[in-house]
Amino acid sequence: MKTIKTMAALIVLPMGLGGCATVINGTSQDIQVASEPSGASVEFTGGIGCTAPCELSLKRKDDYRAAFVLDGYKSEYVYVQSRTGGAVAGNILAGGLIGGVVDASNGASNSLYPRPLHVRLVPDGSTEEAVLLGKEGEILSTVAEHNYKVRDDVEQSLMKRGLMTSTDRPVMIVTEEEAAALREAAASKENEQPSESVAEDSENEPDASQPE
Repeated sequence: MKTIKTMAALIVLPMGLGGCATVINGTSQDIQVASEPSGASVEFTGGIGCTAPCELSLKRKDDYRAAFVLDGYKSEYVYVQSRTGGAVAGNILAGGLIGGVVDASNGASNSLYPRPLHVRLVPDGSTEEAVLLGKEGEILSTVAEHNYKVRDDVEQSLMKRGLMTSTDRPVMIVTEEEAAALREAAASKENEQPSESVAEDSENEPDASQPE
């Protein structure tokens, strides 16, 4: 019996030292990259690149800037943000305090967003905006809206890693008026969700004027 307990302790020990998320997820994450139309040249900060559609393995703890270039279409860049997962507390319980610290430091509990990275480009001269698409091809937001939301966090991360300086920081393609419009659009989307649920509930309620 003592031998079995010792063996069990030896099995759990590496997880505690290495971190639960580190063991399960690893420190890198595969991300699918696509453009519409396909064939865009995509280059990430750090020199990583491919021709869409493609799949890359990126560090979970790092933020990125991905540039999409395709002849006949407006060039776009998208910020890819490393977001902390909700499993940090659970990792500390499962893997111990040391494991939780390891997961936090190497980013194993983080996830990259957006994922997949799917951009619908717009032709040169078009007044339309490029958009981010989800797994089912649904529109998530415009590229400008997404970049506006995560810009400060991602750019600070890139500057800390020496991949961007304050002088070569890209100019945001929005004016103050457009920024206000983006904030208003984001606020209206948040307010739409509760109103939709209320509308659905009202539709399901029986009409008091009609006899049952």
